[in-house]
Amino acid sequence: MPRRAPQSSAPHCQAVARVWRVSVCGMVVTLGLVAGRGEYTASEEAAWRPLPLIVDGKVAEGWCQVGWGGFVVEDGALRTACDPRGLGLLVYEKERFGNCQLRVVFRSQEARSNAGVFVRIADGILDQVGNPGAAFDRDTSGKISTASMKAMSESAEREEGPWFAVHRGYEVQIMDENDALHRTGAIYSLAASSAIFLKPPGDWKTMIITLAGDRILVDLDGRRITEFDPSAASVPRERKWFEPKREPERPRMGYLGLQNHDPGDVVWFKEVSVRALRGSSSR
Repeated sequence: MPRRAPQSSAPHCQAVARVWRVSVCGMVVTLGLVAGRGEYTASEEAAWRPLPLIVDGKVAEGWCQVGWGGFVVEDGALRTACDPRGLGLLVYEKERFGNCQLRVVFRSQEARSNAGVFVRIADGILDQVGNPGAAFDRDTSGKISTASMKAMSESAEREEGPWFAVHRGYEVQIMDENDALHRTGAIYSLAASSAIFLKPPGDWKTMIITLAGDRILVDLDGRRITEFDPSAASVPRERKWFEPKREPERPRMGYLGLQNHDPGDVVWFKEVSVRALRGSSSR
């Protein structure tokens, strides 16, 4: 049975020229857009609100799995538990998030460990619970059969299972060893990451994702690495079948999710927190 979208949602702010005065967790905060830099600054630090990840040694209530595989609890963090049949996405179903900042603390087993943080996912993602879509068929060496690859590409085009989020949301990639459009911090295949990795994969890293209108900004360990504007002329228009469709308009208020990818792609998440920006009465 399709799931209903929750009635509550995280607050969002409205821009007023180039300076915003907003209430954040009860405090008045001024946000400024620095001309020419696309940078948002806050005059005061607002409190972060952690989303529950683990309760009693299990994935906390409020998260639901879409697609194959899942997550397990290990050493106080969520670890990807990938499935050879295909992608999966752990969706936080209790809230949708508008303009806000997300703080994600993660580490990877290897530089090529693949995962991601999905944002701005449209409401229909909850209807995909229990509908994983096509499955890969692999031989004993892990090679995917031609027939199942074709079936998967067709399933992706129909936006089934986790592919709904690929095409109706944005993925902030986690994968250190890849090209600029597909490495950690990139908006997958849409906006390049300039990340320089000062920490090895096994160390915890902190990524802050700023959702501001249609724009997405990504900072890694205190360094701005990605700026994305879907209307910019620099956004690549060509795509491969496994990359997001360019045409669908993503919502300004949507769900978030944590991706599990392929067998061997091991990534841990120990914190996902939100700092919401509540708009003033000005529009």
